[in-house]
Amino acid sequence: MKLKVYSLKGVEFEGEARSLNINTKLGEITVLDNHLPIITLLEKGTAKIGLDGGKTENIEIESGFLEMDDENNLSVLKD
Repeated sequence: MKLKVYSLKGVEFEGEARSLNINTKLGEITVLDNHLPIITLLEKGTAKIGLDGGKTENIEIESGFLEMDDENNLSVLKD
């Protein structure tokens, strides 16, 4: 899936991701490739981006929201 993580500083991550594990207002979720469309509010925590080859990238989140569209694009807007 195509993942973009935006903040007031600009784009913090842009690229292909295998998964995203993140804290939401309703609890921790994992978004995988071709996930159903979703929009949700984010909670403070660490977003764990799963990359090819078993690598991960971590991004700290204070708050924000996440949107997965029906074209396999995942966007995160964070504080």
